[in-house]
Amino acid sequence: MQPDDKKRNAAKAALNYIGDNTVLGVGTGSTVNHLIDLLPGVKDRIRSVVSSSTATTTRLEELGFEVSLLNEVGDLDLYIDGADEANKHLQLIKGGGGALTREKVLAGAARKFVCIIDDSKLVGMLGKFPLPIEVIPMAQSFVARKLAKMRGQPVWREKFVTDNGNHILDVHNLVISNPMEMETRINQLPGVLTVGIFAHRPADVLIIGDDSGIRVIGK
Repeated sequence: MQPDDKKRNAAKAALNYIGDNTVLGVGTGSTVNHLIDLLPGVKDRIRSVVSSSTATTTRLEELGFEVSLLNEVGDLDLYIDGADEANKHLQLIKGGGGALTREKVLAGAARKFVCIIDDSKLVGMLGKFPLPIEVIPMAQSFVARKLAKMRGQPVWREKFVTDNGNHILDVHNLVISNPMEMETRINQLPGVLTVGIFAHRPADVLIIGDDSGIRVIGK
């Protein structure tokens, strides 16, 4: 089965979590784009929708959705997003698309967080995928030096600016044996807005598209 088919299957399975009158948060990325394309079919179940990025907002509006602000709707009933990596504990690395801060806010505001991936994203230990960290521009070099002392290899994502006006450092070869501890440690560096480890607020449900269809890991 092709990766795109696996992503589509995972996205389709996530529709089952959208109940009547749902306040829905929608993430960003290639797997989520499949979800967005399917959302018009369940539009009657969605009370309001909140987006994690400008790209997702544009895609939703093109399909006829009116996108609300989180400040307007309060907490979310459900947040659906993808991931760059996931482990069996439902801890994630996110931010390959650069929307990690808004994604983390929506995940934190959601009563249920459903993560949709294809089986290539499921790993034994997080960290093979370069860890994205959003930093305010003036702190970029300072934070990079701190990350180098943690034995990571930070690389500035050149010619990329987040929706919040900040920069991304992608940290290669970082050993993430304890995701919760690493998330806390990096978040405490001055100048870091968000680190792309989702361990303190992991997914509640992980839907994995694979050659057999889908499988689900839940708390």
